[in-house]
Amino acid sequence: MLTLQTNRGQGLVEYALILVFVAIVVIVVLVLLGPSVGNMYSNIISGI
Repeated sequence: MLTLQTNRGQGLVEYALILVFVAIVVIVVLVLLGPSVGNMYSNIISGI
């Protein structure tokens, strides 16, 4: 029974690490591409 709880906890930690990694990647992409995307939307709005 102890190994079942250990495995379950290990799985949760792995999922948490994957979520943290995905969140970091999304934040980095938004920081790098955010200004260019904002400029693109500004150009579209000003063109209308």
